[in-house]
Amino acid sequence: MRGKTVLITGSTGGIGKETARGLVALGARVILVGRDPVRARQAADELGAGGGQVEAIVADVTRLREVVGLAVRVAERCDRLDVLVNNVGASPPRRTLTEDGVEVTFAAHVLTPFTLTHLLLPLLRGRVVNLTGGIPGGPIELDNLQAERRYLGWTFSQYNHTKTMLMAMSLRFAEKVAGTGVTVNVAYPGHGHTPMNQSMRAAGFPYVYRPIVPLLRVAAPRLFGDLSKPARSSVHLASSAEVEGVSGAYFSMRCRRTDWPASALDRRNQEAIWTLCENLTRETVRK
Repeated sequence: MRGKTVLITGSTGGIGKETARGLVALGARVILVGRDPVRARQAADELGAGGGQVEAIVADVTRLREVVGLAVRVAERCDRLDVLVNNVGASPPRRTLTEDGVEVTFAAHVLTPFTLTHLLLPLLRGRVVNLTGGIPGGPIELDNLQAERRYLGWTFSQYNHTKTMLMAMSLRFAEKVAGTGVTVNVAYPGHGHTPMNQSMRAAGFPYVYRPIVPLLRVAAPRLFGDLSKPARSSVHLASSAEVEGVSGAYFSMRCRRTDWPASALDRRNQEAIWTLCENLTRETVRK
């Protein structure tokens, strides 16, 4: 990775930060993105302490105007971008809208990767890695893409729903950029005891899981505390020679190519999600 530049959203903590740590260790120049300027500075100082090339840009990438600003600042700092890792995540306990009127988890997990990847295409010379997470793979509800009907249910959560939508959108994006030298793949990290997960209240879980939340609080630090493990799949897709030229693929937490869920492969789902993203970014992205 020496001589290569990587941009990672949501990388001032959690899996994104560990992904950055892994890529810095391989010699990459890494640009962190986070919305808290203190955490961004501290993360850049920590990861660059051993002589690595690490810098940070502050942006709340759930806001379209800040996604545009981020793309502008990246273009000012770089003449090329070798890897974009769309890692940022959000999991509010109830349906919440951004300043653009977009449901927050849809904005973070689907619209932001769609928008930022489009805006950075002129700079991109290599790989786009999109991170799914949670328990993806369930049905995609076309009349509930932004949680208009329900945000949580007995087993349903908009978090998992949007992570599955990300997979469908990524497949469509891989087709769009085929033959350009840019690849788009999806990594599943598995579970991690991240700051976002630690801050989740019981009310943010589907109803069936709420009784076991106290047990999860006790077990999670022991079972999922080592965040280098869930970062392995994104580091692999960002750096490994084994995936050079591979696009439109889904990789498990063990860094192995695995089957896509049927809902992500469904062309009707892909089209509906892509069209919604286009409509929401009509004034932002030139396709």
